[in-house]
Amino acid sequence: MTAPVLPLLSVINLTKSYPTAHGGTLEVLRGVSFEVQAGEVVAVVGESGTGKSTLLHLLGALDRPDAGHVYMDGRDIFVKNDEELAHFRNRAVGFIFQFHHLLPEFTALENVAMPALIQGKALRTVEARALELLTLLGLAERAEHRPNALSGGEQQRVAVARALMNQPALVLADEPSGNLDTKTAEALHQEMVRLSRDTGQTFVIVTHNPSLAAMADRVLHMEQGLLVGDTVAE
Repeated sequence: MTAPVLPLLSVINLTKSYPTAHGGTLEVLRGVSFEVQAGEVVAVVGESGTGKSTLLHLLGALDRPDAGHVYMDGRDIFVKNDEELAHFRNRAVGFIFQFHHLLPEFTALENVAMPALIQGKALRTVEARALELLTLLGLAERAEHRPNALSGGEQQRVAVARALMNQPALVLADEPSGNLDTKTAEALHQEMVRLSRDTGQTFVIVTHNPSLAAMADRVLHMEQGLLVGDTVAE
């Protein structure tokens, strides 16, 4: 008998609250559960303030939940201490944010290589991988340009390449095209879906953009800290 395939990501009853200025608490996540299979592109949608970004931060171990579990490949990530979680974030997770956060004093290639450089690797040993990713995203000729010489769309594609540098199992994107014009955003959306198909990368993407959500394999609908729908995209 073939053993069942574990989902890449299992989220079980996640809750998260934050203290308010008036001494109370704001309940942001109220028991969220779902699974993500390896290679899926999953969009998370909902009104502002429904807990989407908080959920993404917990999936990427940028914060700890009040209760609940996040399993990656069957292992509970929050049994790790802070140092182990930092190592986990660097090796297993890639992050793409609305604001690309490129380092202005470094070239596009150096920015892409940064996750590997943080591990202590020398640029000469990883620059071929960084250039491969820039080439994959149509930026090979821009490798030696600094961010201020790149367009907004090019900068965000550099950020996508950087998220893939350490070959993470999971890529988390928070409004990745929120600052781009419609045409550039559409191109970035297509690139992310293509990357998932070509590399087997798993993407969980928080977005308000209906065209990006429509490209995903599944759409998770959030409302007031709860998962209220889980639909397969047509």
